[in-house]
Amino acid sequence: MKHHELIFSIVKIPLDFLVIFGAFFLARELRLITDLIPWVSLPIQTIELGSLGIFALSGAALYIFLFASHHLYSLQISHSKIQEVLDIIRYSIYWFLFFSVWVYLWNWIIYSGAEIPRLIIVFTTLFAAIWSITTRLLLNFIRSILLKYKRISPRSLLLISNKSDKILKPILADIVSSKIYTISWYCNDKKISSSSLKYIWGLESIQELATSHTCDEILYIDSDFSKKELYKIWEISRSYGIRYRYITNNFDVTKTNTVLSLINQTPVIEILNTPLDNWNRIVKRIFDVILSSTIILISLPFAIIIAILIKLEDPKWPIIYKNRRIGQQGKVFNCYKFRYLKWKYCVKESYWIKNKDDPAIDFEKKLIEKHSSRSWPLYKIEKDPRKTKIWTFMERYSLDEFPQFFNVIRWDMSIVWPRPHQPREVRLYKQYQKQLLTIKPGITGMAQVNGREQNNFAQEAELDIFYIENWNFLLDLKIMLKTCAIIFSRK
Repeated sequence: MKHHELIFSIVKIPLDFLVIFGAFFLARELRLITDLIPWVSLPIQTIELGSLGIFALSGAALYIFLFASHHLYSLQISHSKIQEVLDIIRYSIYWFLFFSVWVYLWNWIIYSGAEIPRLIIVFTTLFAAIWSITTRLLLNFIRSILLKYKRISPRSLLLISNKSDKILKPILADIVSSKIYTISWYCNDKKISSSSLKYIWGLESIQELATSHTCDEILYIDSDFSKKELYKIWEISRSYGIRYRYITNNFDVTKTNTVLSLINQTPVIEILNTPLDNWNRIVKRIFDVILSSTIILISLPFAIIIAILIKLEDPKWPIIYKNRRIGQQGKVFNCYKFRYLKWKYCVKESYWIKNKDDPAIDFEKKLIEKHSSRSWPLYKIEKDPRKTKIWTFMERYSLDEFPQFFNVIRWDMSIVWPRPHQPREVRLYKQYQKQLLTIKPGITGMAQVNGREQNNFAQEAELDIFYIENWNFLLDLKIMLKTCAIIFSRK
């Protein structure tokens, strides 16, 4: 455990105590001004500062106890930040319920008849949750700045693997990009010539590294160690307080969604195709419709402006580009986008216009061969001469994707699911990749927030299959937030 990890975790306790304690007094001042209930004017109710101080102390103590008992002061700094925010909201609500019951059941014993207005407790809950989230975001920002300028050191990691450079490269890049870790050593049966990491081998070397107290974590991927030797490595990590984690093989990684069930009286383990079934699918559909409708209503004026600009620049033919894509169960559908190519360069087949001698097709093939930055069948044409001027602005903020929210309403797509591929891409699917066609495609997905254009066809498919087999609402929320961050961080 790094000293700074301990400090950043411990400092949350007094900060939360001050937050909840101060929230009581701010809530009292707000209650003197308003009840925050539209078109209702409730009589002003307040409490003396002395009595409020007793409530504030007991409330702050309960707040800390509740958060601590649910691991919100965990000493690990690599847990999910989104999950932490959701936990703060959840346990703040729990605090409100527990504290309200405590106050109104035991008021006559503990507080000698002093009564705190209910709205003050409500306001206190809101302030406490907002401030707790804000303080954690601030601490995370401070830690990232200190790591960036090397005022504090990241966690040193020992990698145990016998995989090739090709397999290890994306894993190592992802670990390093977190800024929390630095891979300092690797352990393998032989040295990888292209690696700049310090090479060690054998139990004795790992034991020496552990006794030096310079290694914080061990990450196991695969090796030539025997099971007995692996158990010894695990014992070494426990003895010296080194965190031990492992990445299983490809099959295990994507098949973590298992349940124990029975065939008559015989216990069996079932590998679920996807958790996104039955009620989960219904709830996700309701969420998609509500969010898409909201985004359409809010963004409609901007969409109209974009449509006018497209028409002014290139008046010919449609504003909306109807691209043929493959959806669930192989169904072909129109994926809507704002048209960003000049009409003479548009492939007419994409608009469902039959034209065997379409010159736009040959021109596109030549551009892909000469200027594509991605490997086939995926492609991205750099400095595409076919694009309209408005495209530069639309591409920067992904505004061309806006019409796809109408696809969501039509139930051709979802907001978060794997992106739909073109027919020529789907024809190249391997058997396991056809799993991508078991659900609706999405506006954004796992591959779009993890590598984007840097992923090749196989990597993109693997990320999307992982999403299908390990879906949950928190994962959807993470993907949506990361998508927004990527869009607004573009220059």
